[in-house]
Amino acid sequence: MTEFVDVVIVGAGISGISAAWHLQQQNPDKNYLILERREKLGGTWDLFKYPGIRSDSDMYTLGFHFKPWATDQMIADGPSIWNYLNEAAVENGIDKHIRYGHKVLAANWSDEHNRWELTVDRGGEQIQINTGFLWACSGYYNYDEGFSPEFPGAEDFGGTIVHPQHWPEDLDYQGKKVVVIGSGATAITLIPALIDSGAGHVTMLQRTPTYIGSLPDKDPFAARAYRLLPEKTAYTAVRWKAILQATAQYQLARTLPNVFRKALRTMAERRLPEGYDYDRHFSPSYKPWDQRVCLAPNGDLFKAIRKGKADVVTDVIERFTADGIQLKSGEHLKADIIVTATGLNVQFFGGAEVLRNGTPLNLADTVAYRGLMLSGLPNVAFTFGYTNASWTLKADLTSEYVSRLLHYMDVKGYDTVVAPEPGGDVERQPFVDLTSGYIKRALDKLPKSGSKSPWRLKQNYLIDLRVIRNGKLDDGTLEFGKHRSLVEASAADSTT
Repeated sequence: MTEFVDVVIVGAGISGISAAWHLQQQNPDKNYLILERREKLGGTWDLFKYPGIRSDSDMYTLGFHFKPWATDQMIADGPSIWNYLNEAAVENGIDKHIRYGHKVLAANWSDEHNRWELTVDRGGEQIQINTGFLWACSGYYNYDEGFSPEFPGAEDFGGTIVHPQHWPEDLDYQGKKVVVIGSGATAITLIPALIDSGAGHVTMLQRTPTYIGSLPDKDPFAARAYRLLPEKTAYTAVRWKAILQATAQYQLARTLPNVFRKALRTMAERRLPEGYDYDRHFSPSYKPWDQRVCLAPNGDLFKAIRKGKADVVTDVIERFTADGIQLKSGEHLKADIIVTATGLNVQFFGGAEVLRNGTPLNLADTVAYRGLMLSGLPNVAFTFGYTNASWTLKADLTSEYVSRLLHYMDVKGYDTVVAPEPGGDVERQPFVDLTSGYIKRALDKLPKSGSKSPWRLKQNYLIDLRVIRNGKLDDGTLEFGKHRSLVEASAADSTT
């Protein structure tokens, strides 16, 4: 017989572990599964293996509220984050609900049977699992391939070309010239790490600059708090300090962009060589947070440039050559290794096909309700974290809301909930308010946001605390229902 479970969570990364913890807390009687396509939990923190992989957010907010990150190490490396996630899963019995090597290929909502019918690949065998509620916690990008544009002459290059998403563990870069194409978070993380672990010289080749901030990787406030206060009290204080600080920085950037630009410039110029052309290489034409502001812990990228171990070239690629990259300016960059840190391919619902009554749906035609449910699709939620703050802050709020919603439905006797299509007075807008390349490339694949509440994403944790954590569930928008079983429907039809 086809297996049925109350809730299926897709993905065992940060979002999936958060979902499972909250589900257990508020709905202890529900049975659930986590379907994870990989052989280990951790998501991003198991996938990426490039040198220096680390958090781009402080660990007090990237960590869960239910498991204190009890150290002053504010920016953590990838293995430490994976260990933390594994501990969270094991300590709470979540690991026992994970089925590895299970990839969801398709999810069909059946109105007749009032359930999701999942087609799952299990080691080459297709099986079906049915569930009353589907929760997509599979992140937002394609794990199989990163974005790498076609570079003319790539076949002529005599060295090694590698994408950070598929970093070979045996790649030898000792003493070699490395060119990293891109200026996003991956490139800014990778370059100092390559230098520290033996690369000869590293060049960051960018078409346009990126805003880069410099913050210490350790938090002295956290060190004092953990020394003087009980762990839970200290963690609450440290976490809220981090939340308020990040919120204030973002609001400053959006309301007083020139002040924010000046602060970033001051932090960088303290560490760059005297007379360095900051405007050319680190001063974008767009406003701060139109694209994500990247982090260089302790100013490590700027220090590497100052020491002559790294440099930045802002130019356009004409073609790859046998021994490097020819630029349109006429300059030629020699390279033994070229790293294409050119971004991600955005993918919603882990790439699974979504259907209703056997008819495929285009998720780009849906509108996101509170950034966690999709219009016209019953009994489904998804987790999508903040783009201007820690992913986990929004993931935890989503987990609280969905778990509270499921409990409410049980109490009221409902077994169906759906966010209806918004009315004509709600203007469709892009789902994510960023102009980054990986977002712009995916606009035709992502659901839409709306022009007003509850369809509009605020990207503000303090507002979402009120709206998502404490807001009414039966708010006049969501539609709840009680499904009649086939037996009940047949009996009713026979009496008419």
